[in-house]
Amino acid sequence: MTTSTPRPTDIRIRRQSRILQLSYANGDVHELPFELLRVYSPSAEVRGHGAGPGTLQTGKRNVLVTGAEMVGNYALKLSFDDGHDSGLFSWAYLEELGEQKARFWQDYLDRLEREGGSRDPANVSGWTP
Repeated sequence: MTTSTPRPTDIRIRRQSRILQLSYANGDVHELPFELLRVYSPSAEVRGHGAGPGTLQTGKRNVLVTGAEMVGNYALKLSFDDGHDSGLFSWAYLEELGEQKARFWQDYLDRLEREGGSRDPANVSGWTP
């Protein structure tokens, strides 16, 4: 974390609305949907191990954050109800997601359309009830 990257002063998990709310000393508030956090997890499982867009995450519309742990003074480790818990969200990355949420969201929707993915579990290839 650099000195220019603010650390949230308050972190709230809003399960009913599926939002991670980050509040900052300067009055800024970022509300990050759980689905956005899950599909843009900084983990190797999602991002891959090299250059490129990583693995498209599908069927995550209703994902829940089940836990959050502070990692030192630089990151937040989130756990999701689909078992994913290996991404460390640095303060800088969370700030970037918050400030550019609309762009990230549109990029995700565009990629789903291009690659034939779905936000809904029932529409994910190979999924059966």
